[in-house]
Amino acid sequence: MTEKLFYADAHLRKFTARVLSCEESGRLFAVTLDRTAFFPEGGGQRGDTGALGGVRVTDTREEKGEILHFCDAPLVPGAEVTGELDWETRFARMQIHSAEHLVSGHAHALWGCGNVGFHMDEHGATIDFDRELDAPQLMRLERLVNEDVWKNLPINILWPPEEELAAMPFRQKKGLSMPVRIVEVPGVDLCACCAPHVSFTGEIGLVRLKDRMRHRGGVRFTMLAGRAAYEDAALCAAETEALSRLFSAPQNALCAAAERVLGELEAEKYARAAAERRYVEARLAAMEPCEGNLLYFEESLSPAALRALAEGGRTRCTGVCAALCAEDGGYRYVMASETVDLRAAARSINAALSGRGGGAPGMIQGSLRASREKVEEYFHGKIG
Repeated sequence: MTEKLFYADAHLRKFTARVLSCEESGRLFAVTLDRTAFFPEGGGQRGDTGALGGVRVTDTREEKGEILHFCDAPLVPGAEVTGELDWETRFARMQIHSAEHLVSGHAHALWGCGNVGFHMDEHGATIDFDRELDAPQLMRLERLVNEDVWKNLPINILWPPEEELAAMPFRQKKGLSMPVRIVEVPGVDLCACCAPHVSFTGEIGLVRLKDRMRHRGGVRFTMLAGRAAYEDAALCAAETEALSRLFSAPQNALCAAAERVLGELEAEKYARAAAERRYVEARLAAMEPCEGNLLYFEESLSPAALRALAEGGRTRCTGVCAALCAEDGGYRYVMASETVDLRAAARSINAALSGRGGGAPGMIQGSLRASREKVEEYFHGKIG
């Protein structure tokens, strides 16, 4: 049985051990040791990576009571090796896992939330609760957890005897067999957990809760802790500062500034639409009915206005009315007709004019790369 050094000292990052066995496992080698600081996957936390005797350890798992270190080269049984964890990754996972206990403990105490989903890596975690939480509740939860960090509370590891365990009001009581490892944050949480944790809440550094959404009758959100939380906060601060410059507004008044600009843009959109309607009406009124096809070439029209021009123009010709707007060296087009089946004609039109698009028998739309001269030559129409 391998001695689990990570339980004696979760901060141990370098150790020596003796190789007990080494067996091929696909392209890797499964190595067992007499003692290890490598934590195997469990409790929602991934297995550690690092090196053993200079050989890369890509994963650690526990199978049938044995801790297996999956190495990319073999090790000699009986040899003494030095093990070294990828400490930055392990510590980040410890920060995130300990933060999750604070979050779940407060949510359970305040609103009776049960943690029904927890997926984490060294970058953050996704947490699912079985009850909905609104934005103010999530903000309150984040504040409480960060206050726990500032208090630098101890994180205690308990191995209670069976009779004592039965009386403990801890979370996650299902399917546990003795011995049971309990992680305690005094006054905040008491939970069964097999993973390594930081020793004091102050080591977590910072916690951020974000991206809240409803999920299966409850709530799902993202939790960041430690370096990842700091980097997210720094990015948000930089974005806020940039927006403050763009809007020429203080950082605490950005929402009001954004609402003002959006209102102005909406008003401009309606004004432009009204102007385009008047323009299309004038263009159509100026065109006398004609035999054959009718072409309108425009420099700048919205898709809705281009469609209105084609629809109105088809009543003024006996063939096809093509409304075209210059775009990226070619044209956007809408073509309409009361006499030509445009759905059937679309393939030949697109082939002749390097176009793409289609639609209904009475109207098609798309884009083409042909010149104005080539379009005029193809349709042989009177130019509007």
